Amino acid sequence: MHLPISEVSRQTGIPASAIRYYESCKILPAPHRIGGQRRYDISAVYQLAVVRRAQEAGFSLDEIRVLFGGFRPAVPVSARWQKLAGTKMAELDRQMARIQSMQDVLDRLRTRCHCDTLTECGAAILRASAGTSLVPGAPGHQQEYPEPDQQPRSRFGRNRRRRT
Repeated sequence: MHLPISEVSRQTGIPASAIRYYESCKILPAPHRIGGQRRYDISAVYQLAVVRRAQEAGFSLDEIRVLFGGFRPAVPVSARWQKLAGTKMAELDRQMARIQSMQDVLDRLRTRCHCDTLTECGAAILRASAGTSLVPGAPGHQQEYPEPDQQPRSRFGRNRRRRT
């Protein structure tokens, strides 16, 4: 049975333009043509179901291409899924750790920042990164700017001229 692209699209819920794109990316084999129109075997519907499930699991088109053709033909699909899923799970674990770290930073900013200006905030961030206190007057707190009568010094110890 040979299905027109509109029927494949209807059965899979994948737009015809995406089906043509998958062909151009070599994820789907080129279909037979009858009278210049694409005609698909039912196996294309099943392959597209796999494509859709893989995308739902977060696989990129390159990873899906590997699933379809990046193994020896004798390797069963179940073994392919196991290999690729293990790699994807490790990637997701790294992403979750990064997201947790981002949430921790956001929580600290939300609960600890009492700055009035971006300059004050940036200075506090740098002090915190250096392990000094963010609270003025607390042990380890460093003065943000030199007193007006003090000449700023460069990091090399030489006096630096102020720009006014």
